[in-house]
Amino acid sequence: MSTKTKPVQKQWKGIWAFQDSTVFFSNTFDGARLNGVAHNGGNSYTIWITAENTPINPSPWYAFKVWSKEAKDITVNFTYQESRSRYYPKISSDGINFKKLDSTQYKIINPGEGEFGIKAAPEQIEISLAVNKKPLLVSAQELYTSSRVKQWIDTLSQKEFISNYEIGKSREGRPMNLMKISESDTKQALVIISRQHPPEVTGFLAMKSFVETLAGDSEQAISFRKKFTVYNVPLMNPDGVDNGNWRHNMGGIDLNRDWFKFNQPETRAVRDFLASKADEGVEFVFGADFHSTWDDIYYPLDSTITGQKGQIVFDWITSISSRLPKKQTNVSASSKLHPTMVSRNHFYAAHEMPAIVFELGDNTPRDFLKEKGKVAAEELMRLLME
Repeated sequence: MSTKTKPVQKQWKGIWAFQDSTVFFSNTFDGARLNGVAHNGGNSYTIWITAENTPINPSPWYAFKVWSKEAKDITVNFTYQESRSRYYPKISSDGINFKKLDSTQYKIINPGEGEFGIKAAPEQIEISLAVNKKPLLVSAQELYTSSRVKQWIDTLSQKEFISNYEIGKSREGRPMNLMKISESDTKQALVIISRQHPPEVTGFLAMKSFVETLAGDSEQAISFRKKFTVYNVPLMNPDGVDNGNWRHNMGGIDLNRDWFKFNQPETRAVRDFLASKADEGVEFVFGADFHSTWDDIYYPLDSTITGQKGQIVFDWITSISSRLPKKQTNVSASSKLHPTMVSRNHFYAAHEMPAIVFELGDNTPRDFLKEKGKVAAEELMRLLME
């Protein structure tokens, strides 16, 4: 698979208004994705969602605002380019607090087949909204744009043992921000990354809880930070997130296929940072790359590749599962290391770093995401301290 830069179709940004309507749609904000709107007559509208380029993973991100000069109920039909309706709509009045659309306002059109994956998803959906003069935000998942992630970084960095700095620029020039969490000059370190794929918000939310636990006030966390440094890149693809992309960066590439050739600036920034730390004598003891997919799943490297060095990954999975028995998570180990392509493989091939792709389900309850991130951090600290 080539990761050389490919053309990307940027969406037109503006406000859709209709001559015979008082209703307006907008994509003029970071994280938006809305490619077309048609008025079907009355209070019915159809929207069109297209990808940044193709071929692409079927993860059709959408986010738009809608409002009306006068209070009314409208219906919005979602149509997609070469995809089905993967994400259940979330709504927000402030862009910060989101809730799932009430099921009574959600209608499936042409249901899918089976129980899992994109084939099980409906071809289209129709939602009902009560709109008024205040814009209502409708999105595939909660909106965590680059500016909102930076606010989180800056807030956490008020702790004296956390610093943050830029390790590079994205293709469109956005900063690649890294947090360093440490209370000593230890040479043992962890690498935690997230959001290589823009819509994968549930992975980010679990990562956020994970990092907050490592940076917490517990005796365990304080002791841990004296022995280990944490390097965290919470937003690997700021361009893709802010542009509302389905999957790729603004080079038109899936970043988690570029950890072999390093044709994209985002992966190069992390590679070069890790190499510089290795040159300073840092030993990387664990790596995790947080993602989202249809359901929670772990993707470690098989023990036939990593041997005893990678056993900590499987011990970690077991310990998380024992503390969270209410939701068992599948494990799919990979026995292929080269070509590295994905972050996990590069981490191990370049630095002998035991590493995992940590996937959370699109619809995993948000309180459980937080709990799982916390438990995962506590169990990893325990294992590494032992």
